[in-house]
Amino acid sequence: MVYICLLALPSLSQQRFAISGYVRDSTTGESLIGASIGLKGSSRGVQTNTYGFYAITLPPGAYTLVFTYIGYEQQERTIQVKGSMGVNALLVPKSFQAREVVITDRRKDQNVKNTDMGTIALTTEQIKKLPALMGEVDPLKTIQLLPGVQSAGEGNAGFYVRGGGPDQNLILLDEAPVYNTGHLFGFFSIFNADAIKDVTLIKGGMPANYGGRLSSVLDVTMKDGNNQHFQMEGGIGAIASRLSLQGPIQKDRSSYMISGRRTYVDILARPFMNDNSSFSGSGYYFYDLNAKANYRFSDKDRIYLSGYLGRDVFRYRNKERSFEVHIPWGNNTATLRWNHVFSKKLFANTSLIYNDYNFMFDAAQQGVNIRLNSGIRDLNGKLDFDYYLNFKHHLKFGGNYIYHTFIPSSVSGRQDTTVFQPDNAFRKYAHEAALYVQDDWEISDQWKVNIGIRYSGFRQIGPYTRYTRDREGNKLDSVVYGRGANVRSYGGWEPRIMLRYAWNDQNSIKAAVSRNNQFIHLVTNAGSTLPTDIWVPSTYRVKPQFSWQYALGYFRNFNDNAWETSVEAYYKDMQNQVEYREGYTPSLTDPEEDFVFGKGYAYGAEFFVHKIKGKLTGWIGYTLAWTWRQFPALNGGKRFPAKYDRRHDLSVVATYEHNKRWTFSGVFIFGSGNTSTLPEKFYFVEGVLVQEYGDVNGYRMAPYHRLDLSAIYTPKKKKPERRLTSTWAFSIYNAYSRMNPYFIYFDQMGNVLNGNLEIKARQVSLFPIIPSVTWNFKF
Repeated sequence: MVYICLLALPSLSQQRFAISGYVRDSTTGESLIGASIGLKGSSRGVQTNTYGFYAITLPPGAYTLVFTYIGYEQQERTIQVKGSMGVNALLVPKSFQAREVVITDRRKDQNVKNTDMGTIALTTEQIKKLPALMGEVDPLKTIQLLPGVQSAGEGNAGFYVRGGGPDQNLILLDEAPVYNTGHLFGFFSIFNADAIKDVTLIKGGMPANYGGRLSSVLDVTMKDGNNQHFQMEGGIGAIASRLSLQGPIQKDRSSYMISGRRTYVDILARPFMNDNSSFSGSGYYFYDLNAKANYRFSDKDRIYLSGYLGRDVFRYRNKERSFEVHIPWGNNTATLRWNHVFSKKLFANTSLIYNDYNFMFDAAQQGVNIRLNSGIRDLNGKLDFDYYLNFKHHLKFGGNYIYHTFIPSSVSGRQDTTVFQPDNAFRKYAHEAALYVQDDWEISDQWKVNIGIRYSGFRQIGPYTRYTRDREGNKLDSVVYGRGANVRSYGGWEPRIMLRYAWNDQNSIKAAVSRNNQFIHLVTNAGSTLPTDIWVPSTYRVKPQFSWQYALGYFRNFNDNAWETSVEAYYKDMQNQVEYREGYTPSLTDPEEDFVFGKGYAYGAEFFVHKIKGKLTGWIGYTLAWTWRQFPALNGGKRFPAKYDRRHDLSVVATYEHNKRWTFSGVFIFGSGNTSTLPEKFYFVEGVLVQEYGDVNGYRMAPYHRLDLSAIYTPKKKKPERRLTSTWAFSIYNAYSRMNPYFIYFDQMGNVLNGNLEIKARQVSLFPIIPSVTWNFKF
């Protein structure tokens, strides 16, 4: 946070000059995001952007700029304003304070004073203090502890926000969209905490510079790299190890960061499966690699190049049955960004982005081979501007363009020398583009508004063949579109407005209304982040989703802003939702021919109490919510609860800094059981057991609850001058070994001919109590 102390009264002249610059960490050169600039004794101010850039306008005079960023030493700079000028700040991190630990990195009353609703930023330092499943620190697991955010299931990294589906979350890694965030079939996320600098979740009013999804934005920023000295850190855990390297390429001007992680479950299992074993060659592993480099040509120009590569590989072999399955899947992203300062008031960022997600299923048995491929690939260009008109107006405007390539499903096969490769790739192509403008306008000390407008458009193009079929699915006619030909176009306006009224520094009321369009869809039969889920575009048959969300909140701080509290209520109306038809089974037809369409709506209230100062910090989050879907072709046209409808959701998170050596933390979670569709009746037809299902999602499983505990020990250095520091992280997942339901199936016992057939429902649970230990080091 940056305060400005006024030393001299400004001139009566109307002439004003722009003061701009960057705020960075003096030890690493990393940008400090979220600093504020204001006149002492006044509520006016601006904040640094994602790249640490700020700009203010002042009349001529003498001023003292006081740069303060929580967790850093205060720095004062006296300037004489006679014209536009640049003022950069390098802040020094504070040493550990045993009596009071502040875990936030933003201005103390920011939650009251800004227009953001449902926006929460987390640092990796916060995330690393919390208990972790099998020792793997996971940012996506942490955001599931926030009100309004629900997990996709036991141990799953997928999440749902305010009644929206998993595809309605825009997940960005250095601006590159990520279409599948799961490792180990969704139990861990692709985000390596050692490579991450900042995680921001927006679930309320979405600013106009974001688009393409209905529910939320998760903006993940990778570390830039230390431009002062070489640094190495990593860890050895229960199932995976990590290593990160960063340092200057040219001191003060350029730096790099490279971070890798790999599981070794396959390596540990190898001695137990020798070459004579029927299962020799079976195994599973995942790995990921984050890399980033940047170069500062001057205070006006800087480039960044970052990328991610991740893969999961599962292989199963049974030599006795001549059966083998090979399932690899993963993401690739690459982002090239250029920051340019056109003037002391105008900042621009240009980005070129590539992302690719692909999944393959390859199975072979006794000379028969079947292969399934699916995926999505994007080429993306963005141009964003920040214009700091004055203290009252911070303008953003820009646009982006995406070229999509979809492979919803592609099946091929082979039997001996016969190749089976039907024309069923169903590859689809599309253009997506958007323009936006928004103004963060401080009307007065009491009133502030963020108002924006976005126009987005989508066009499916050829090659594409559209078929007309009869009721039995037989093709009657077709329309063929050539390469680049327009198949179907969609577009629409997306207004956004967020309003804040603060009658003092401790209280405010906020309201938000936003409309969002979404042109791509994830269609699934199961939970989130499974690799078998497929992404499909809006087409001649599949219309884009759109929604209106309304939110109202009251925000109040207590005890000199040591406690933050808020209550937010929301209502979300969602149109053109997509599901599979009843009785769907995978086939060789275009998947969109098995879709049905309907609407959804969600409403609820979120309660949040957050303690940010003292040795004991943490939060309590509670959500009371309803989520409904209604499809004419499902459930007899009656509304039904979505599979992620959860009436009650409670999270209690606490971290206690005992001393310089020990930090303790705990997490308790309680949630209403997930909904499920189960058979209600069983009967025989000509000797075949037939199941009759009840209402869609008409059954609710038992409630979910769990307690996780962790302790972090930092050994005392034997020699203070040693540059190697380390910590031991001890974690217990599911401390009282609650057997939470994962899914339910029906087991048959006995025989109908003997008259003793018995069918029982059985619950499958995944994780009992799981202790783990991780050694982390930093050099």
